[in-house]
Amino acid sequence: MLRRDLIDGVLAGCLVSIGGTVLLSCDNRYAGALLFCIALLSICWFGFNLYTGKVGFLALDHGKKALSTATIGLLGNFLGTLLMGFLIFRALPALREAALAACEKRLTQLPLQTLLRGCFCGVLMFVAVWSYREKKTIVGILFCIPVFVLSGFEHSIADMFYFSLAGTVFRPESLLFLLLVILGNSLGGLFIPCLQLLRGGNKA
Repeated sequence: MLRRDLIDGVLAGCLVSIGGTVLLSCDNRYAGALLFCIALLSICWFGFNLYTGKVGFLALDHGKKALSTATIGLLGNFLGTLLMGFLIFRALPALREAALAACEKRLTQLPLQTLLRGCFCGVLMFVAVWSYREKKTIVGILFCIPVFVLSGFEHSIADMFYFSLAGTVFRPESLLFLLLVILGNSLGGLFIPCLQLLRGGNKA
């Protein structure tokens, strides 16, 4: 099971990287934001292990298995983005410049800004995945993903890819940035389900 969770995490990281690639490649940011949806659509269709798609549901199921799946998924997501950063650079070397610019801009943010941008993305990721799981619709994905991209909110797995493609992922400042985004995504993902539990139910 651990091996499956890890492999599914790697595959999810690869798909998010493809979404990041099309976003970096598009001159039209609105088109890029919409096309980025292919990442989460594919992950949901295949049932792969994306940390930002699972962390919010830990409020409803925080057993050992669920915690292990999310944690192993995060590791797999990181490995998948590392692999794709290496491969995309060799396939499309001109994209490294765009990735470097995007990463340098991110590192100018104040820590609180990074944390909050991660939180807002986490909220939207939970809504997108919840709507797919509970309402059997992709509408949430088609709206939530472009909204977080165009708003400038931070998605930890996508950021892992950008820093990997830029070749700067293991720099201390990059790792600190990614940790803040992971924390923000986690808090944001838990926001709605935790408040639902406080009001006495887990249904919208």
